[in-house]
Amino acid sequence: MKMSQKQYSTIFHLFSDVFAKAGAACVLIGGYAVNYYKLSRQTADVDFLIAKEDFEKISSLLEKEGFRKDYEQDVFARLSGSGSHLMDVDFMFVDKDTLDKIIKEGKEASIARQKFIVPSLNHLIALKLHAIKYNPGIREYKDLPDIIQLIRINKLDVRDAGFKDICLKYGTEELYNKILERV
Repeated sequence: MKMSQKQYSTIFHLFSDVFAKAGAACVLIGGYAVNYYKLSRQTADVDFLIAKEDFEKISSLLEKEGFRKDYEQDVFARLSGSGSHLMDVDFMFVDKDTLDKIIKEGKEASIARQKFIVPSLNHLIALKLHAIKYNPGIREYKDLPDIIQLIRINKLDVRDAGFKDICLKYGTEELYNKILERV
């Protein structure tokens, strides 16, 4: 598929425009959110948290811009960008109430002079713990080091009751103990 008539200077301009056109709320997660919290990490794709109904609003618009649906299940979808100018994009689905809460407590980030919401640091860590809990073989090697570095760089108190609660609610006691050992 070819790009539409409108050319975007960056992929973030494209996302910003498509989300605005569709009235879709989303939160930037993954590597770009990690980078917001002072942990420099390379990333090969862009990740968003979105309600499934909002994803339905934007998927056809993104397909018109050159993306194709690679994979979709109940809680996740991946769109591949055709051509070197489009990065792959992953969408993690959550219910509207969860998304609204994360947006309300989120932080505004500017990428390519486009405004996006990133989750609060605690929500970002909770998302990473959740990913590890449900896909340990795939996610632990990548997400646990991110969590450890985010804690160190942002000087979080891992012995704080609130932090421990997040770890036990979204992760496991074993993950919490691994964090304690490595911080």
